[in-house]
Amino acid sequence: MSPVPNSGSRPKLACEISPDRVLAGRVSENGGRALEGCASSELAPGSVVPDLIETNLRQPDAVYETVRDTLGSVGGRSRDVIAVLPDAAVRVVLLDFETLPSKRDEAESVVRFRLKKSLPFDVEKAKVSYHVQPSNGGVRVIAAVALAHVIEDYEAAFRQAGYEPGVVMPSMLAALGAAHAPQPSLVIKVDARTTSIAILDGQQLLLFRTLENTRGVTITGEQLAEEVYPSVVFFQDTYHLNIGQIFVAGLPESGGAAPALRAQTGAQVTDLVSSSQLGGSVGSIPKWRMAGVVGALLS
Repeated sequence: MSPVPNSGSRPKLACEISPDRVLAGRVSENGGRALEGCASSELAPGSVVPDLIETNLRQPDAVYETVRDTLGSVGGRSRDVIAVLPDAAVRVVLLDFETLPSKRDEAESVVRFRLKKSLPFDVEKAKVSYHVQPSNGGVRVIAAVALAHVIEDYEAAFRQAGYEPGVVMPSMLAALGAAHAPQPSLVIKVDARTTSIAILDGQQLLLFRTLENTRGVTITGEQLAEEVYPSVVFFQDTYHLNIGQIFVAGLPESGGAAPALRAQTGAQVTDLVSSSQLGGSVGSIPKWRMAGVVGALLS
């Protein structure tokens, strides 16, 4: 599992397993700034129930068959894939340190020790991956952590479908790769079970939260703005900066949330995924669903 894909060796295929469907995309072997192909296939209700602790893949055969068919329809010779998982299956935590040990195994032990207080499960039974960024003279760790059996079930679905999940990451962290954030930028991603919030400033991740979302994609703009507001206030009080732009993903009509979000912050509100990032490949697939795949491939 990786909180940030390595651009040098990143696979050219990405596939997201969400509660209700499987989404896949491909970029050319030479990279590029747009997808060459993408596909979406629905899953039967209850096939995938994202959770931090319980088994996620309730109908594993149906999931792997859908992964196989969806990835097969976007083509490409490679069998290496970025596996994008539901946000409700992975806990993302930001940790600040004065310094970390230079040896990777020692540093991971320190990170795991700090994570113990943040998790509803035993960190010793978890897979942990992290990325380090400088922060106010120290370091900030972006840690992605999930129970090993949860990750292994998703990986097994890809391998059974004939693909190798070389990079595994939660949907919101993947989606951040689609954001261009030269100024403080709020990214909001809604799915059937969660609302994820991140604030970026350049290459720095300053805030990350995943909230339970009982309304799914039917959430209104006013309700979304109300959920997001405490995080915006916390960010402004902590960093003494204002939000310059807002990106929204996961809503059929993100424009419906724009007035309420703009009223809170004064910032411009736009879709996280642009038509230019999807190229001509999207067909009838709603671009608002594609943030995880697009961000994973184009970051």
